[in-house]
Parts: sequence; structure tokens; C-alpha cells
Amino acid sequence: MRTFARTAIFGLAVFLAGCASDTQTAGSDPTDPLESWNRQVFALNQSFDSSVLKPTAEAYVDVVPEPARNGVHNFLVNLDSPVTFANDLLQGEVELAGETVGRFGLNSTIGLGGLIDVATPAGIPLHSSDFGQTLGVWGVGGDPYLVLPLIGPSNPRDLTGYVADMFMDPLPYLHIRDYTYWAIGRGAVTVIDERAQNLQTLDDLQKGSVDMYTSMKSLYRQYRATHIRHGQEDVKDLPNM
Repeated sequence: MRTFARTAIFGLAVFLAGCASDTQTAGSDPTDPLESWNRQVFALNQSFDSSVLKPTAEAYVDVVPEPARNGVHNFLVNLDSPVTFANDLLQGEVELAGETVGRFGLNSTIGLGGLIDVATPAGIPLHSSDFGQTLGVWGVGGDPYLVLPLIGPSNPRDLTGYVADMFMDPLPYLHIRDYTYWAIGRGAVTVIDERAQNLQTLDDLQKGSVDMYTSMKSLYRQYRATHIRHGQEDVKDLPNM
């Protein structure tokens, strides 16, 4: 089942990349040649969010106390540490890799399996790394823009990275009993946690946007570009002094 899911996602990435190469729409953004398709998927995602995901996240916030929600969030972040570590190394970020190991060690032990973030107060800041970011560091471009069902904003580079990160995650190889149910549960809780973390942010964006699709596309690209630069300022296009 895991193999089928990974193959399906990878096939979708290749298919959409090919479509983007061969298909042009009337959209004004040349880096978004599938804008007509993307807007349709975006509308479906928005409908699902407003009818299912957002109400679920709001109920989660109302019912579950904040300390418990923080514990769930910390636990999920800690589970991602092996993938972050692998991508730190692939990007040549040895210092960040050391921080990832330090955070995982502290939070997995003193932090009760990751439920409590003791690493940040200890001076080891949180960061994330993924294979889409790694490909960006290696020089792979981020066009064309894609919107995927349920996944949301992406591009062929980041979607390929998403699949690669699945293979980097050590948990599937531990032969956990009933892993399929564990994976589905982990994925569902992760989605609800992420939506709950961004309730106010997305509400504010919705209220302040003339075109939510364009706003989300711009924000996604800015976020990924900053992530690839590890938060450093982009100085490539600064004028010569």
C-alpha cells in the first residue's frame, strides 16, 4: 500500500510536469501554465477546507487544551527529525545536522518522547529540512506552479521531494504492526494540527485578499525560496554599488 501511494504521487508529478511543458493557458503568469487546472483544484480544496478541515480544526482547538495540543505538535515535529537530519546532510549543513541530532536526543528523552520541547529553551532552535528544499539548494528550479488535491500548493520539484521524504522516513522500515493504520492516523493528526496552527493566519489572509489563489501562490513561493536560502536574504538581484 505504501509503494502504491508513493508510485501514484510520483506518477502524478511526472504527468503534471509534462502537461505544464506542453500546455499553455490564457493565464498571465508564464510560470503557471496550468492556471486553469490549478484554480479548479484550488476551489475544490477550499470547499473541502471550509466544509470539513477548518471545522474539524476549530473543534480540535475548542475541545483539546492548549498544553495537550502543544504536546501533539511537538511529538509530530520530533517524528520528522530523521528526515530533517538526512536532508541537512544532503545540503552540506553539518551544523544544522548536529542541531537536529541534539534536539531529537533531548526531546526524545528528557522531553518524554518528544511531547515536551526542551531543546529550544536549551538553546537548540527548531528548523526543518525536506528533499524539495534539498533539490532547490542543488539548483533545481521551482516552476511550474501546481495545486494538488488535498496537498495544496506545490511544484514538480517539491512534489518529487515529498515522495523522497517518504522513503527517508525510517518508520515504514521498522515493520510496526498495523503500520497502515498508524500512517493514516499520523497523517490525519498532522493535517489537523497544521490547520489548527494556522486558523487565524488563513482567516486574515482570506479577509485581506482580492484573489486568494494569487495570494497563496505568492506566499508559497516566497516561503519556499526563503526556506531554500535557510532564511538568508536574497542578494542576487541587488543593484551594484
